Amino acid sequence: MRPILVTGAAGRVGAVGRTVVEILRQRDLPVRALVHHENDLAQALRATGAEVVAGDLTRGADVVRAMAGCRRVYFGMSVSAAYVDATVTAAAAAREQGDVEVLVNISQMTVSQMSLTSTAESTQQRLHWLAEQVLEWSGLPVVHVRPTVFMENPLFMAFAVSSIAKDGTIRLPFGSGRTSPVAARDVAEVVATVLADPFPHIGKVYELTGPRSQDMTGMAAEFSEALGRPVTYVDVPYRQWVDRELSALGLPDHVFEHLAVMACLHSEGRYDRATRDVEEVTGRRASSVRDFVVANPALFQS
Repeated sequence: MRPILVTGAAGRVGAVGRTVVEILRQRDLPVRALVHHENDLAQALRATGAEVVAGDLTRGADVVRAMAGCRRVYFGMSVSAAYVDATVTAAAAAREQGDVEVLVNISQMTVSQMSLTSTAESTQQRLHWLAEQVLEWSGLPVVHVRPTVFMENPLFMAFAVSSIAKDGTIRLPFGSGRTSPVAARDVAEVVATVLADPFPHIGKVYELTGPRSQDMTGMAAEFSEALGRPVTYVDVPYRQWVDRELSALGLPDHVFEHLAVMACLHSEGRYDRATRDVEEVTGRRASSVRDFVVANPALFQS
């Protein structure tokens, strides 16, 4: 069997690409992992038995070299202003190669509620919408995977986890908005399942959420149950949160704007979604917030 190309394989937030590599290798499938830089993460991927190549997803020569001989491709990239450039480059390389069986594209669930003229979304969400258009126009055999917010997203990891450890609160500006975060591991298992046997999935869109949609008070109750101590939700005024707490992270402008908009959309109910697509593809229920906390106890130690 030819190697399966996994791009964004050394990403840190959520590490979907890296986990896809690990799952495929556990199934004894050949993998070529594309990383941006040679580093410790690249060496860890090699330790799984994957072939690792370094390159830039916006450089055609790098992508053609990485894709050569691969008929199944996972396209994923960190939040970046160059997202559409990278998508077009990958699509062009796949079309030029001519024998790609599937290109699994990770997108965002907000795309399903967007249109050509909508303006409420972040620049990154707009780029995901455009990327999906490009891939549809390409004529390639595409499967779109649209996760909702990751449990590993900085909205939870940088804020909820730190405030829980500090004083047993979750401090976010979500108001009464409901959300259904999905574990990156679940997303990776969906992607790996499709790559291992793509033909039943070609042309489909999978929207991935946790098992239930609930407000932050309900989510705090799941944290509390898993940790065995009280956790409460504190609603923070949006502008105060952006100006004081989000700004304190010192993020690049593109990432800052994306997280600020995500928080706003949460308060407006845009993340109030729940599907069974994780279970449909993998055969098991999506992980709950409680499942995630129990599986990662070190994150919540004060």
